[in-house]
Amino acid sequence: MKKALLAASLLTFGVAAHAQSSVTLYGRLDAGLEYMTGVPQGTGANGQATGSTNRFRAESGDWGTSLWGMKGVEDIGGGNKVLFQLEGSFNTMTGAGPGGGGLFNRWATVGMSNDGFGTLLLGRELFISNGVWDFDPFGQSNWSSASLVRGRNWPASSNNISYQSPKFAGLDFYGQYSLSNATNWNGNGTTPQGREAGAQITYTNALFQVRGIYDEIRNPANGALYGPNLTNVNTLNTGNGVFAASREYSALLNVFLGQFKVQAAYQAIRSSGAEGVLPGQPTTLDHEWGGVTWQATPAAALIAAVYHVNGNNGAGNATIYTIGGSYNLSKRTLLDIQIATTQNSKTANYGLNANNAGTATSTDNPLPGHSQSGVYAGIQHSF
Repeated sequence: MKKALLAASLLTFGVAAHAQSSVTLYGRLDAGLEYMTGVPQGTGANGQATGSTNRFRAESGDWGTSLWGMKGVEDIGGGNKVLFQLEGSFNTMTGAGPGGGGLFNRWATVGMSNDGFGTLLLGRELFISNGVWDFDPFGQSNWSSASLVRGRNWPASSNNISYQSPKFAGLDFYGQYSLSNATNWNGNGTTPQGREAGAQITYTNALFQVRGIYDEIRNPANGALYGPNLTNVNTLNTGNGVFAASREYSALLNVFLGQFKVQAAYQAIRSSGAEGVLPGQPTTLDHEWGGVTWQATPAAALIAAVYHVNGNNGAGNATIYTIGGSYNLSKRTLLDIQIATTQNSKTANYGLNANNAGTATSTDNPLPGHSQSGVYAGIQHSF
């Protein structure tokens, strides 16, 4: 009898211990068809585009990155939990993974959380500038806020320490600090990443949400707040300069009005210590956008937005005008469509995608002063 009771007790303990841990596999597949005008073609001197053409192609990730991952939590008692998350991106159309970014190029973290004290994580995460996602009408899709800052708000950061506070009276704080791991604190060319850091404060209530973000990305080559830039004026390849390394100050707003969500943002991107900067290479950027989402039915949403950027030093300005929407076939599957155009000033050549700076054909940017337009329609499934 005692043996039976002992066995039953051990079994009960095992079930309880198992219930305190969980692992979840999740993912998202995004694929569709894309038509674009103003695509560069021809190869002139130094690989420069000599004309424009149109393109029709299959595309993955226009509405949202295709990804897969796993996350887990273990309750260790006393209100404390151990957490982990692993996440990587891939191309739905080809099956190709993230390549040089590593298998888990988006997330690879482990840490602890407490309901009263918050969450501390170590590892690789999406950089804090991705916090604009909640305030972008198109959720940082391929043709949205990231395009006019050439992907600056998309990166992940390695060697990261992050802290997320609990929410107090609608307020919460989030901070990141990413080590360069170089012998020089900010970076000196011995590691692939310079020091990165940022802080974010958010206030949320039933009517509106506001967020302020400060972040900085250091040039891994020398720790400076300006990215590498090419100095051969004949190539017109400006490098990524301020788009690669700089400080960014963001003020973001959501307003909730029944079926409508109104969103607006302003970003000031500033560099320092830039050397050998040629005319047309910006060292500061002012970036703003606004848009509205109409949740017409529980399944159907319509979106309209305008994004604008202005650079100094003769870099010009550009504006993206875009409309689109989605229709949920189920809780996990949606159909999406987006129509957009980029209008460039005489000296600017921003594309719909978040391309590197320059006028080489390989950048996929339109010719300076030219527009680029496109339409995308696809399907997205989450699991």
